Amino acid sequence: MTIGGGAGRPCTPRILALVPSSRLHRVAVLVLEGAKPLDVGIPAQVFTTRASMPYEVRVCGAAPGLVTGGDGLAYHVTHGLDALAWADIVFIPGYRFPDRDDPPQAVVDALIAAHARGTRLAAISTGAFALAATGLLDGRRATTHWHYSRALAEKHPLVQVDENVLFVDEGSVLTSAGAASGIDLCLHILRGDLGVAASNHAARRLVAAPYRSGGQAQYVPRSVPEPLGERFAATREWALHRLGESLTLEALARHAAVSPRTFSRRFVEDTGYTPMQWVMRARIDMARELLERSQLSVEQIAADVGLGTGANLRLHFQRILGTTPSEYRRTFARGE
Repeated sequence: MTIGGGAGRPCTPRILALVPSSRLHRVAVLVLEGAKPLDVGIPAQVFTTRASMPYEVRVCGAAPGLVTGGDGLAYHVTHGLDALAWADIVFIPGYRFPDRDDPPQAVVDALIAAHARGTRLAAISTGAFALAATGLLDGRRATTHWHYSRALAEKHPLVQVDENVLFVDEGSVLTSAGAASGIDLCLHILRGDLGVAASNHAARRLVAAPYRSGGQAQYVPRSVPEPLGERFAATREWALHRLGESLTLEALARHAAVSPRTFSRRFVEDTGYTPMQWVMRARIDMARELLERSQLSVEQIAADVGLGTGANLRLHFQRILGTTPSEYRRTFARGE
């Protein structure tokens, strides 16, 4: 489950109001030489303009025209670096051989200038190398594809590389791991911009999981299989359908058929959360969706998600999201 800075060790979510409601959110996808097609396509498709998605997407390069991509493909981009000055958020897809050369200086300068204007910069996979070249990741946590995590740390030693997360949200700069985790990052951004219901709607459209538990470690080649990871995934799914019930550590461990001590230790390794932290955040997310989609009272929602009382829901909602249920509902509830 991901709420914030990655499935391994998430950060606190940020409730954002990026742009006036009178205009679309502006998304630029920056295509660099050697760009990987899936990395380019993910943000372009996730944020495609439609009634349920108030975004406008522009695909750009260092200059308008043909960009040679990776994997035998090329891209004809309409826009140059002027799109970065236009955008509210810029995605930097991964590209081949990122550890060899930095992007052109004009690209680095344009990214720095965009960030200074308040634009968020989001890197997918090896796009983290281009973002690191700006110096904006210095002193911050970041991730990239597990195959390149050591190279990123060696090339940019001031970056705090975390190879066991799906994505990292540092506010104005965001990074994600391999290509599929670009979907996780995009859905995370949608949750912050438009709320849980919109993010879940997009996930259904993409036939993707709204949240994925665990980090990149599950994809790194191993000589010994990890059967408990799959077993715990089934337990997490089981728990998500029973959030209104009493979910104790003992009950979760019993479902996973291991001891509570083993379950707790391995659960933290798999998700970055203790079991009870994970359950609490799952309950808060369920409460978020009920606040967006229903007219139920805070007291009723608290009972439905297993938090008992409105006071208890308000306490944990404020602690995890930094806002109140009422303020959240005013921000994200759908108008009828």
